[in-house]
Amino acid sequence: MASTTSSILVTGASRGIGRAIALRFAREGWSIVGVARKQSELDALGAEVRALGASYRAIALDVADGAAVATALRDVDVDVLVNNAGAGILKPFVDLTAEEWHQMVDVNVNALFHVTRAVLPGMMARNSGHVCTIGSIGGRSVFAGGTCYGATKAFVTAWAENLMIEVRERGVKVSVVMPGAVATEFSGHTVREQDQWKLKPDDVAEAVARVVLTPPNVLIHRLEVRTLTVPASGRGQSR
Repeated sequence: MASTTSSILVTGASRGIGRAIALRFAREGWSIVGVARKQSELDALGAEVRALGASYRAIALDVADGAAVATALRDVDVDVLVNNAGAGILKPFVDLTAEEWHQMVDVNVNALFHVTRAVLPGMMARNSGHVCTIGSIGGRSVFAGGTCYGATKAFVTAWAENLMIEVRERGVKVSVVMPGAVATEFSGHTVREQDQWKLKPDDVAEAVARVVLTPPNVLIHRLEVRTLTVPASGRGQSR
């Protein structure tokens, strides 16, 4: 793909990992389609993207709303989709409410269907495209408080591997990038000094770029990303 004409749609683009991915590709001259719930945050991202000389389109959207996604993305045609939007409520199973459970399943699992189903047919018709989903090491490494979140990320891996088999002969790549702990405000977390050992959003964005910017005949299907730094306690919670 020629970076000057390529386009990328990033869900959860207004903050954290999604914002870092959008800016990483904007620096390469890609056209950015940012999807998130808050228009004001998308507008702030747009100012940064345009300052880098890249074109930008904002779509304020709840990716868990299937009908709204189908309508909003009906005419969107992109070279790369990054399924980044995620929800994480990390607490013991018996403390989870049904609403919290369904929120994570809706955003981390069902939204993959809504968004990917909207843009994948165009990729298949062109025999070119890339679906990259942000998974987590938490999808295969157990931790207390991760019964639902970890299960949704395990789903991501299985879903992506099956999708890869279905579409690779149509020229469409499917990848999963699996970070460990990342210093973001994910799950209501406030980034603090003691989070310095964690991956930064830019680290994950660079990993996504390495996966996407491969030769046409090369597919990196699964990439696990860890930090080399060890936290003071010697233990870290997976993202």
